[in-house]
Amino acid sequence: MRAVLTWRDKAEQCIYDLAFKPDGTQLILAAGNRLLVYDTSDGTLLQPLKGHKDTVYCVAYAKDGKRFASGSADKSVIIWTSKLEGILKYTHNDSIQCVSYNPVTHQLASCSSNDFGLWSPEQKSVSKHKSSSKITCCREEHNDILAVADWGQKLSFYQLSGKQIGRDRSLNFDPCCISYFTKGEYILLGGSDKQVSLFTKDGVRLGTVGEQNSWVWTCKVKPDSNYVVVGCQDGTISFYQLIFSTVHGLYKDRYAYRDSMTDVIVQHLITEQKVRIKCKELVKKIAIYKNRLAIQLPEKILIYELYSDDSSDMHYRVKEKIVKKFECNLLVVCADHIILCQEKRLQCLSFSGVKEREWQMESLIRYIKVIGGPPGREGLLVGLKNGQILKIFVDNLFAIVLLKQATAVRCLDMSASRNKLAVVDENDTCLVYDIHTKELLFQEPNANSVAWNTQCEDMLCFSGGGYLNIKAGTFPVHQQKLQGFVVGYNGSKIFCLHVFSMSAVEVPQSAPMYQYLDRKMFKEAYQIACLGVTDTDWRELAMEALEGLEFETAKKAFTRVQDLRYLELINSIEERKKRGETNNDLFLADVFSYQGKFHEAAKLYKRSGHENLALDMYTDLRMFEYAKDFLGSGDPKETKMLITKQADWARNINEPKAAVEMYISAGEHVKAIEISGDHGWVDMLIDIARKLDKAEREPLLMCAHYFKKLDNPGYAAETYLKIGDLKSLVQLHVETQRWDEAFALGEKHPEFKDDIYVPYAQWLAENDRFEEAQKAFHKAGRQEEAVRVLEQLTHNAVVESRFNDAAYYYWMLSMQCLNIAQDPAQKDVMLSKFHHFQHLAELYHGYHAIHRYTEEPFSFHLPETLFNISRFLLHSLTKDTPLGISKVKTLFTLAKQSKALGAYKLARHAYNKLQGLRIPTRFQKSIELGSLTIRSKPFHDSEELVPLCYRCSTNNPLLNNLGNVCINCRQPFVFSASSYEVLHLVEFYLEEGITDEEAVSLIDLEAPRHKRENKWQEITSNNSQTLRLDETMDSMGDDDPFTAKLSFEQGGSEFVPVVVSRSVLRAMSRRDVLIKRWPPPLQWQYFRSLLPDASITMCPSCFQMFHSEDYELLVLQHTCCPYCRRRIDDPSP
Repeated sequence: MRAVLTWRDKAEQCIYDLAFKPDGTQLILAAGNRLLVYDTSDGTLLQPLKGHKDTVYCVAYAKDGKRFASGSADKSVIIWTSKLEGILKYTHNDSIQCVSYNPVTHQLASCSSNDFGLWSPEQKSVSKHKSSSKITCCREEHNDILAVADWGQKLSFYQLSGKQIGRDRSLNFDPCCISYFTKGEYILLGGSDKQVSLFTKDGVRLGTVGEQNSWVWTCKVKPDSNYVVVGCQDGTISFYQLIFSTVHGLYKDRYAYRDSMTDVIVQHLITEQKVRIKCKELVKKIAIYKNRLAIQLPEKILIYELYSDDSSDMHYRVKEKIVKKFECNLLVVCADHIILCQEKRLQCLSFSGVKEREWQMESLIRYIKVIGGPPGREGLLVGLKNGQILKIFVDNLFAIVLLKQATAVRCLDMSASRNKLAVVDENDTCLVYDIHTKELLFQEPNANSVAWNTQCEDMLCFSGGGYLNIKAGTFPVHQQKLQGFVVGYNGSKIFCLHVFSMSAVEVPQSAPMYQYLDRKMFKEAYQIACLGVTDTDWRELAMEALEGLEFETAKKAFTRVQDLRYLELINSIEERKKRGETNNDLFLADVFSYQGKFHEAAKLYKRSGHENLALDMYTDLRMFEYAKDFLGSGDPKETKMLITKQADWARNINEPKAAVEMYISAGEHVKAIEISGDHGWVDMLIDIARKLDKAEREPLLMCAHYFKKLDNPGYAAETYLKIGDLKSLVQLHVETQRWDEAFALGEKHPEFKDDIYVPYAQWLAENDRFEEAQKAFHKAGRQEEAVRVLEQLTHNAVVESRFNDAAYYYWMLSMQCLNIAQDPAQKDVMLSKFHHFQHLAELYHGYHAIHRYTEEPFSFHLPETLFNISRFLLHSLTKDTPLGISKVKTLFTLAKQSKALGAYKLARHAYNKLQGLRIPTRFQKSIELGSLTIRSKPFHDSEELVPLCYRCSTNNPLLNNLGNVCINCRQPFVFSASSYEVLHLVEFYLEEGITDEEAVSLIDLEAPRHKRENKWQEITSNNSQTLRLDETMDSMGDDDPFTAKLSFEQGGSEFVPVVVSRSVLRAMSRRDVLIKRWPPPLQWQYFRSLLPDASITMCPSCFQMFHSEDYELLVLQHTCCPYCRRRIDDPSP
């Protein structure tokens, strides 16, 4: 470290304090009762500031650079702006001792002998606080360590907690000022010794900054720089620049340098490992060689060695200490010696400090370097100012002069084989000599340092002018930008020292390699590449060597880039050479084809007489236009093959239209059709199909397949007709649901009837057109199929609890069975099924209301209706319960409605029945509560609810063990299909010999009515005799023959039907008779209304009976019959 005086000035009074503006451009001095403002760049006094009446003791600048403050013996503090204007003044009770700004909040602290004040720009007043003792210093610092210098002539360090760090350091003078550098790495200290000393942050003295003529009262460091200003008692102001020289040493890939003036860091430039050696004294010189490290301190030299011989080991230990003060310019260490260089003299000392040899040179020594050798006999390369270059062996007194040049030596290096010497002289010229002949081989300008490549004899690099220059052999220099000095060159790594840091720069050896390649020197280029080039460079070397048919080098290069493809090519060529092939043109043609130089390859193939190889190459590459040039004498087979390959290629590169055209021209119709179909080109398919002969069945079928796929059935039909494939044509019509064309074809060709009608029927069934489906199945002879489809639909409806739909489907199913029953062979089975399905339809129709009542929150039916339905279902469910119908829900509904309508006895019976069934959880609570509450009701049913038999006028019980028939006359009840009330209808049968047509014609005859007479009627039976005045019926009396027919043998267990004769039929009125006109083989059913004024409507389709008012309301709601869903606008019955 050395201090260079930049400028000096002298004030008339003592300099008590000073402060830098944070940006370092201005310096504020407290001199007498004035402030002096200097320009730090050249020491110009910018302006003296007057404002205080007495000596100014302290000054401080705010961190933001906007203002500074000064404190004086006149007890006042003045705030100044950066424009040197005073803006505020306030006072204390005593002289101001110190001022300081908070670097974060910019708050000012001003201290007098007995108090201190705090001021900030936001406050109008200054808050002051008393102090019990005199305040001498205040400071806001960011350092974590407090440095204390006292007049006990000691320097101490403390943590902020107050704990001392290390021991006190003796100063031997009275300190007056102490100051940290900006980053805290060094400390300045001045006082009674009339100089400023530089210390490390640990208190190690490094040297003197500047000696003065009087005590130093203040010293400060310019922010973020190495400039120091010193203020003295006699008014002297001195401004110094501190220059920290680089102390370092390098040997191959190990670099040692000084850090923090007292530490040595050894860096491995390859592995980037670092190790720090703390010397705790000023490090003056460093030397490194192999496993040795020498460090010169002020009073001794330390020699270190590595723990092991491992090249990556970074652990050093002290080998020897030479406790002696040495003065030297250069220090060199060898295996067993250290070399001290002092101007013209070289001294060789053993590690024990004994001087063994000394050499006196003719001129000043400018450069020295160890160039290796056996331990204890190493050679030194020495360059002198007079241009002499010598070689000295440490065990030999005589120096060997290698050569003498006219200019002074600045830098030296010797090549790896000791044959060449590179010198940089004071004119920045790099000169390269042959050591043996002393001949100057070449010289290059703009060099400040030079280094030979340790792995390549003919390569060196030198730096200068911001550039790195690499020279191989006698080729021109290759340049690239690089700041700093080259100090080493190992393989592809160049070690560069820039300012204080050493770095290993990876430099590809591309440029010199290409220089060798240009001259076809493949082996030399390969050696350069081995030092370190990019993969691209390796590939280029491989290609160039391959083209030069230097297969050995090419193989090595391709191995480096792991290109198996080219390695296989080289192996195949070598195999062919072993078999005796010697045609280099053919080998080179293969190489060119691999490299993509196809035209050059084709020329070489042609020249070597292998045109077929050129044809194959162009064909494989899909370069068909070029391939045609190499076709034989117009062979059509070869031409077709070429066109087919061209079409394949067009297809692969997404040029399908071109591919289709080529396939057609080559006669490959199947491939052309395939591409056209996949791309949906119908027009192209039509052209192909129409051009094809009908004998070409496979491509035509393929066309038809694509026509169907692309929704063009017309063209598909045309194609099928062309080849006469009627079965496929039928399938086409069926798949596209073009039924009319299918039926027309079926008429002409009956053998396809099954193929048409079965799918048609299935389609109709899927579209709920069951009647049409049944006819289609019938036409196709598949009657069971219609029944099976309907049964499946019905089953699905039941499983999904769509009981209304189930009832409708069962009715549809029964009607299908009735139609099939017209076949005498199936009559009995189908009629049995008809009655079974009719019964199920009635059950599900009624149960639909029960299901809705129990599952939905609101009821859609009257209580009487639900009551009647549940009774009807219970009377009907005497045997097996159909799928989906729940007895629990039916009894639950009956119990609730019975209780609501006053049928308490029936309700109690229903609740008792429920006790023996498995009840769902959600009904349990309601049923248990109902079972309890019904016990509080009377044990009888309301008489209003009792059903009446209209044949025998007997009141039937609400719960009938016989089912839905009268307990007296066994006449089946006829129920309304909506309210399930018993209708006033009595079924009658025709006498033998009366046909349905005759019966209808007789009923249609309106016979004259006798005048009504009131008379008594006596009725005698086995058990009783009754006399009745017959006035109960308005339009019927004893003269009504039908009434007489209603009588029966009371108490008989067999049902006796009402059978009427022609005379009775003639006496009936048409409006009183309802006829169920069943299709054959069923007989028509006849019903007589006993209350003609109460209108009853029968659906002409399903023959279900309704009260006329109910039916009209339901039809208005649903626009169809609620049972068979016949629409009201449908004219057919």
